[in-house]
Amino acid sequence: MKELQTQPQHGLHGKITVPGDKSISHRGVMLGAISEGQTVLHHFLTAADCLSTLHAFQQLGVPIKRDGQTVTIEGVGLHGLKQPVRPLDMGNSGTTTRLIMGLLAGQAFDTKLIGDASLSKRPMRRVSEPLAEMGAHIDVSDGHLPATIHGSQLHAVDYHLKVASAQVKSALILAALQADKASIFVEKQPTRNHTEMMLKAFGAEIDCEPDEVTLTVHPAPKLTGMTLTIPGDMSSAAFFVTAASLVENSEIQLMDVGINKTRTGLLTILERMGGHVQVTNIRRHGEPLADIMVKSADLRPITIGSKEIPGVIDELPLVALLAAKANGVSKISGAGELRIKETDRIAVIVEEFKKMGIAIEEQPDGFVIDGTKPWHVTNPQLSSHGDHRIGMVMAIAALLVDEPLTLDGADSINISYPEFFNDLTKLL
Repeated sequence: MKELQTQPQHGLHGKITVPGDKSISHRGVMLGAISEGQTVLHHFLTAADCLSTLHAFQQLGVPIKRDGQTVTIEGVGLHGLKQPVRPLDMGNSGTTTRLIMGLLAGQAFDTKLIGDASLSKRPMRRVSEPLAEMGAHIDVSDGHLPATIHGSQLHAVDYHLKVASAQVKSALILAALQADKASIFVEKQPTRNHTEMMLKAFGAEIDCEPDEVTLTVHPAPKLTGMTLTIPGDMSSAAFFVTAASLVENSEIQLMDVGINKTRTGLLTILERMGGHVQVTNIRRHGEPLADIMVKSADLRPITIGSKEIPGVIDELPLVALLAAKANGVSKISGAGELRIKETDRIAVIVEEFKKMGIAIEEQPDGFVIDGTKPWHVTNPQLSSHGDHRIGMVMAIAALLVDEPLTLDGADSINISYPEFFNDLTKLL
């Protein structure tokens, strides 16, 4: 049980550099592994999820060394992976699991995937079924892990994705690299595009149509290793963007944050709510990055629907917290995807927010939140429910009250941000 920092007397102030982007760290290891030559990743996220990816590819026969936040990968090429001697442990990482399913579906061997109790409850047919359209043979246990991937010869498809998911899209792209002809994928709406951008940087041929939802993936690329400095993770920075917006008399700077347009949904929403956010020193090293300055602000309520959800899916608990201090009633809908994350994030956010007296109502696919109602803590023992993002959002919420609070399951934060509490302390 961790004691949480409550309302700081003088606000939040200072500069921090958040850890490397989790999505890019995962993909950097995967693409470096299937490239030819050496790949060096600087500012790699050394959190549990990304280490699951790193260890999996070591078991697949890829020479990988890590020195702090620098990872060096000796690529084995697209067809140089080897059958692991034991099941690959995905830990808690849904990204590792779903992307590796696509990559291993076209290999010449079978692989078994296992995961922890939380990951083993998450749906995997959303990946195995579209991969089956390409000729993949993946056995999932009642739709969940453990799963066995039977390496197969894959064929091209013209496929319309049924869910707006960057993980599903990325799995299909990695499978399409091994197909007999070019594949076409059409998304319901744009999702994170790190896989496409990074593959093109490594040498793959991927055509992105102007509509931003249609991709053509050409098979058998010659991928070449590269050196990459991973930008700061916007999803990690978002916790401090939210904190500085809500804690009175705050002004902070977040340095070298990735601002890929598929990841900045929270900044767009915060601007609509009247937040004070300034993005400066924009530059590009493969992915665009910038420094972000945030000041405290009085916020307006907001209504968010399904079209905006993919661009802010990981930050929706923070949007709910912003709404809980806005001057009016906010509504978030079209977010049913939250129910199949590490936890049912709709249910647990409502449960934990109500402990703090926040006026929040659970909806089938979102929330209704009245930010005009004063908070009254009814239960000082908060819980992460084993979900890293829930744990962090509750730690930020604690900054808005002046009575002692504790957090059960704080260790779950190590899944994505081991230095979270240290970085928060730097701003106090």
